[in-house]
Amino acid sequence: MTPFFKPLIILFLISPAANANDLLPVVKASPTLMKQLKVIAIGEGQTQDSFRLPARIDLDQQHVARIGTTVIGRIIETDAVLGQEVRKGEKLATLNSTELGLAQSVYLKTNSQVNLKRLVVSRAKRLMDSGIIAAANIQERETMLAEAEVDLRTATDQLRALGMSSGDLARLSKEKKIHSILPITASIGGTIVERQVTVGQVVQPADALFTVANLSHVWVVAELPEQQASWAHKGDEAEVTIAALPNETFHSQLIYVADMVDPNTRTVTVRMELPNPQRNLKPHMLANLLIRKKGVQDLILPDSAVIRDNDTDHVFVETGPNSFELRSVKLGDINVNSRPILSGLQLGDKVVVEGGFHLNSERQRKELE
Repeated sequence: MTPFFKPLIILFLISPAANANDLLPVVKASPTLMKQLKVIAIGEGQTQDSFRLPARIDLDQQHVARIGTTVIGRIIETDAVLGQEVRKGEKLATLNSTELGLAQSVYLKTNSQVNLKRLVVSRAKRLMDSGIIAAANIQERETMLAEAEVDLRTATDQLRALGMSSGDLARLSKEKKIHSILPITASIGGTIVERQVTVGQVVQPADALFTVANLSHVWVVAELPEQQASWAHKGDEAEVTIAALPNETFHSQLIYVADMVDPNTRTVTVRMELPNPQRNLKPHMLANLLIRKKGVQDLILPDSAVIRDNDTDHVFVETGPNSFELRSVKLGDINVNSRPILSGLQLGDKVVVEGGFHLNSERQRKELE
């Protein structure tokens, strides 16, 4: 007997999937929950644009001196070492220069010629007064004196250009001894940050022997891409963070924005100045420069009010006593813990800025029920 099979038809009733965006819009908060909420009215605020750039700490070039010599010579002594604090006028090294000796020799010779010709002119004037010589002879001698005085002024200027002071010249004229030893002194007070000299080295005026810098102020230098060249201006607010000093943020303003684009890097140099009394900011440190520029008055929302759900920004808006509506909003980028409102809210709307997480949890619990 052939078994008889009765067809069994099973119907699966598939309910439509719940739309993930169908959120329960309104939540009634209990008195206990209300104590955890902070509600404020939406207002206007000053928004700011910002731009972050890699930067570096650099010497304040207005307080840097590269010190060399004015004559060719040989270093016979060095008194300064790298990192030493020096005062203006303090001796850093000593130079022996035959060039300086020759210039002093010319000065002494021309000085002697001037003195001699002055005596000749004086004697000629006495002879003329006695009727012994004519006035024409006086004029010839005075012309020779004037030429000698020109030579003396030239020799004097040469010695001044070689680094001799008025006191040095007066001593040379009095003692009439050639001193080919010349001190190399600091032209500003500060710290020796570079030293490129050793005893016995022959140096020239083009050589930078020492670099002295005042480190009480430093520069923060960054390169702004050409595409944003018109974005930054002198006086814009800026802040600096430094990897080597993670717990500190430095605030100042831009003191310089270059008027020309670097043809090699296609960037514009921007710069700010920072005080450095403790010497914590060291030249060549890497930094980040954040330039802030004031924008316009706009509706702003504290970032703490934002509820992120289904990849969309929401906020809870008070619609009545203890009643809150979850509303989708469109916001701009975060800026100092606040975000500009692009759409979804109006001036005066009351939103939850603290405790929104608890209110959202209550909403989700109600949805499950």
